Amino acid sequence: MRTTTLGLLAGAALALMIAAGSAHAQATQTALGGLVSSAQEGPMEGVLVTARRDGATMAITVVSDAHGHYAFPAAKLAPGRYTLTIRAVGYDLDGKATADVAAGGGANVDLKLTTTHNIASQLTNAEWIDSVPGTPVQKDALFNCVGCHTVERIVRSTHDADEFVQTMKRMASYANQSMPVRPQKRKAERLLEERGAERDELFRKRAEWLASINLSQGDSWEFPFKTLPRPKGRATQVIITEYDLPRPLIEPHDVIVDKDGYAWYTNFGEENVGRLDPKTGQVTEYNLPELKPGWPEGSLGLHADSQGNLWIGMMYQGAIGRLDPKTGKVTTYSLPPEVNKAMAQVNMVRPEADTVDHKVWAQNNGFAGIHRLDLATGAIETILPFQDAKAGENHNIYDIVPDSQNNVYFTDFAQQQIGRVDAKTLKVTFYQLPTTKSAPRRGMMDAHDRMWFAEYRGDKMVMFDTKAEKFTEYQMPLRWAAPYDVTVDKNGEAWTGSMMDDRVTRLDPKTGTFIDYLMPNETNMRRVFVDNSTTPVTFWVGSNHGAAILKVEPLN
Repeated sequence: MRTTTLGLLAGAALALMIAAGSAHAQATQTALGGLVSSAQEGPMEGVLVTARRDGATMAITVVSDAHGHYAFPAAKLAPGRYTLTIRAVGYDLDGKATADVAAGGGANVDLKLTTTHNIASQLTNAEWIDSVPGTPVQKDALFNCVGCHTVERIVRSTHDADEFVQTMKRMASYANQSMPVRPQKRKAERLLEERGAERDELFRKRAEWLASINLSQGDSWEFPFKTLPRPKGRATQVIITEYDLPRPLIEPHDVIVDKDGYAWYTNFGEENVGRLDPKTGQVTEYNLPELKPGWPEGSLGLHADSQGNLWIGMMYQGAIGRLDPKTGKVTTYSLPPEVNKAMAQVNMVRPEADTVDHKVWAQNNGFAGIHRLDLATGAIETILPFQDAKAGENHNIYDIVPDSQNNVYFTDFAQQQIGRVDAKTLKVTFYQLPTTKSAPRRGMMDAHDRMWFAEYRGDKMVMFDTKAEKFTEYQMPLRWAAPYDVTVDKNGEAWTGSMMDDRVTRLDPKTGTFIDYLMPNETNMRRVFVDNSTTPVTFWVGSNHGAAILKVEPLN
């Protein structure tokens, strides 16, 4: 009996080992692979290879390794016919490439690359800024442009200085969620920003410089193009999935993933919120009410509360929104009439610490204010940290970040400071950043009440220890990185995305080591999110100008 039992156990263990081995082999089996090479370099590391199945609404990207090999795991490619494309600055694919992937996998397609004849069309915003002649102050002006369009659009134009002045005046009247194919007019200008003669002088100086770097004086550029290096080493060990959204005008701004694995996003240019099923690519949209007809449409901030409800910054509609993901019901809280002004712009809503005092924070980008919603009464109070600001002093409260006690910290994008509002006394305290003119933008609070945020103009990721009141800045490796937001994962690593260089950046604060993952297409990234339920963690971000959502899976 004992011998029989041991025999049964041994047999069962052997069966489990065989099954585990089979599952591992299936997980690591290659569905499609090959060699990437060129006459100039031979086997090429760091080339992004994208496979899109005929008729599919999602595409998978891998990166060639140090030996020039690329490989798509079998779990990532369903059987079918695929079109292959590449991204490697300075190169094009030599001809078209397709692959037929069978159920058993094992397809092999070698890719030959040839020198491109149109490198200008391949440059990122960061590469254009690095390439054009100009002072740091002149180039800094381009940071204001990429929210709506690329730098390439500017340098390919033929405007002279006078035409640029008129163009800038017209664009200054547009809301920040405008796109070239869908501009939206503001109803009023923001307060605490440049006005009158000061702004006219700025426009004239910028216009004269822009007319010197575009095609207004010839049909080619008189400066050499500077390019960023291709990925190498750990930056090649990644799989990227790009999910198409149903309409090209959808602008996915904030993307977060719920406990059931659905990816939710705010639509920066339309009155709806979307939900993506990553397993099928299906998108479900939930309409938001138009509370101020005629005002610009779109929403921005998206955060979940302790119950899983989604809170939404409804921007120019002058309201805070709450979506119950179980029922699809939308509840809105409009600002009181005295602060629901023409320039009111509620971008951010932060409910993460609502269980402390049953209150939710919001921000107003229109006049540099902060709001607090009382969930018990629905009343909204307003705090004005800069009500005593001197004439001509510029301020822009960009993000608000609550700590564990629901005190709220905020970034002043127009200056080099962050502030704190005490939840009990409403006292405002300011902290000056070590880097001047750094434009602190968006961030989060970690489990130790350390605030992480991005310095958009400083090319830095920053940690502010709210207890020690100490800043630690991490200089990013690439110039013009322009990080927008920072989030921290379960392992203590910090992540950001860029509106400039199409790269997702990962930082290990313990070693100061950075990894830059290049995206397969032009990707204007805003809010960043990490799903900690996977191992390794999974990074999510919206392609704000590309009507797509990207999932980035590091392999280490």
